[in-house]
Amino acid sequence: MRNPLRLAGTAFIWLFTAINVLLLYWLISASFKTPLEIFRDPFGLPRTWFERGEPFRNFRYAWDQAEFGHAFLVTVIMTAAASVTIVLLSAPAAYALSRLGVRGSGPLTSFIAIGMGIPIQTVIIPLFAGMAHLKLTNSLFGLFLLYVALSLPFTVFLLTGFFRTLPEELEEAAALDGASPLRTFVSVTLPLARAGMITALILNAIGLWNETLLAIVFIQENAGFTLARALFTLYGAATYQSEYGGLIAGVAIVVLPMLALYILLARRIISGLTLGAGK
Repeated sequence: MRNPLRLAGTAFIWLFTAINVLLLYWLISASFKTPLEIFRDPFGLPRTWFERGEPFRNFRYAWDQAEFGHAFLVTVIMTAAASVTIVLLSAPAAYALSRLGVRGSGPLTSFIAIGMGIPIQTVIIPLFAGMAHLKLTNSLFGLFLLYVALSLPFTVFLLTGFFRTLPEELEEAAALDGASPLRTFVSVTLPLARAGMITALILNAIGLWNETLLAIVFIQENAGFTLARALFTLYGAATYQSEYGGLIAGVAIVVLPMLALYILLARRIISGLTLGAGK
């Protein structure tokens, strides 16, 4: 006889998946609809814009109204630069905590993990005051620093667990051959940790691509808008003009690239997280 808890868990997972697929279908279909179609037939297929020969009219409206072209470029550069920097800084820290026998590495790892549990909303005001004192508000470089600093706890914690699963024999052999800890890290550990580092890179890229709160608070000029910040601006204009189809198309432009990336790399992400949970 099957375990009732297992059956309930399986049913919940399938229900959750079905709801998310339904929401994704609604998002894509609504982005091709007129406002009237969205409210009258929310789950039906789009017709009006296709019949008029303008199927991508909503996407064109969102792209032009919110200046998504420039925001897209800013977001790609910021996400790529911040994600790579986060992994480059986190990998040596995680290696030192997990492999080099740093004094107090256990409490240090726990202290870093605490940083993962602090809601960003509780520190946004002191962050703004500190950044304003340093004249880094309304600055992409200031936003880049915040992205890196606030993502380090999660990434260090993730990579620390991953490094602990790697076999120690190769590092010991390198040490016997006279390799320094730095050379061992670069030549031996990093190649072995590639899966974990790629997982950390992808997870950070997805999180930073969708980040909204920091961009809203710290960026005020259009030239520095990320996609999420530009979408927030589009919301005001689109609702005022009742361009709900254009607004939903803007949401699709922001969401779909990372969704596609996650679907393509889901196996690699899951394998990296599973390896990192070994110890």
